[in-house]
Amino acid sequence: MAASLLLALALMLVIEGLLPFLAPRIWRDTFRRVVGLADGQIRFIGLASMLAGLVLLTIAR
Repeated sequence: MAASLLLALALMLVIEGLLPFLAPRIWRDTFRRVVGLADGQIRFIGLASMLAGLVLLTIAR
């Protein structure tokens, strides 16, 4: 279980690092836009992301 969690964390870090590495200008502009969003909008994006991850996890099983 711990090894799977570590692998998942490592994969997340690789995926998170792709956009800043490949397109730093787009990454920076995206963060500028996110700063302008309301808290509720950011929470909704986080919720949608978590739900998409859960769906992918259930499909992968």
